[in-house]
Amino acid sequence: MSRVGNPDYLTEEYQDRAPEFQELQNPAGELYLRFYVASGREFAISAAGIREVISPSPERITPVPNTSPILLGILNFRGQPVWVADLGHFLDNSAPLSTDRSEIPVIVIEDHEAMVGLAVDRVVGTNWLELDKAQMVSTVQDNIAPFLKGEWSVDEESSRTLGLLDQVTILRSARWAT
Repeated sequence: MSRVGNPDYLTEEYQDRAPEFQELQNPAGELYLRFYVASGREFAISAAGIREVISPSPERITPVPNTSPILLGILNFRGQPVWVADLGHFLDNSAPLSTDRSEIPVIVIEDHEAMVGLAVDRVVGTNWLELDKAQMVSTVQDNIAPFLKGEWSVDEESSRTLGLLDQVTILRSARWAT
């Protein structure tokens, strides 16, 4: 029998605080990383598919000639070469991410053996979100729709939404060949 959850195990000093020790609960939903792309649109990716979030200097990303315009180049990630793509440009063909800065936030995602770095404008942080409360908004652009699992309304007054991206669909996309 576990003594940690047993109030008889707590000393007198902690008996008065026993409920706060016993009522620890898991947050609802799943953990997501929130971030912005260069166009100003906010997205989230499940933390379960993220290998790491790094902020290399642009000089650490080596450009590769004759590749897709969505690719910024290759990054040495823990001794392994990883392609780095401008996620905003990949999703909606918006203006490219500015690399004229000291660091570029890169979200390294993986699925099985496939791994890619997604360069974003800025990382906001993490939140627990419930996927079953996400809805698909009818105003989603056709080129983004295949990569969205759903959207959450962030601010109803301004119609601002948080798009939930499917990292596996991004990794397996035919867009990498264009």
